[in-house]
Amino acid sequence: MIKKITNKIKYLSLAAPALAETINLNPADETFADLTKLTAGNMVSGAISLIMLIVALVFFFMLIWGGLKWVMSQGEEKAVAGARAQITNALVGLAIVFAAWAIMKLIEIVFGITVLGEMTIPTFNP
Repeated sequence: MIKKITNKIKYLSLAAPALAETINLNPADETFADLTKLTAGNMVSGAISLIMLIVALVFFFMLIWGGLKWVMSQGEEKAVAGARAQITNALVGLAIVFAAWAIMKLIEIVFGITVLGEMTIPTFNP
């Protein structure tokens, strides 16, 4: 049994160089041109932008859900207090996210480094 497995591994090791030669990753090709611009700094910048976007969306939907809870509370004191607390927490969270965005933009301007990449506040103008 072990001998069969070792023979198969030997045959696969002989085929591996032939398979590797058929893959053509030419950076000069237009298909992979964007991969040459990929750096660790760009990846960190993209991750920060993605995390900030996701967190802002979560707090926005928490705000919407808190408003719906307030409307559906039918004047019940406990439900209104819970909805008010959720709305307050969501607004504080949104303020923190946008303050972090502003601080990072300030760091970009003062030090001349790119922290957020091409992240901008979305607008309706094309």
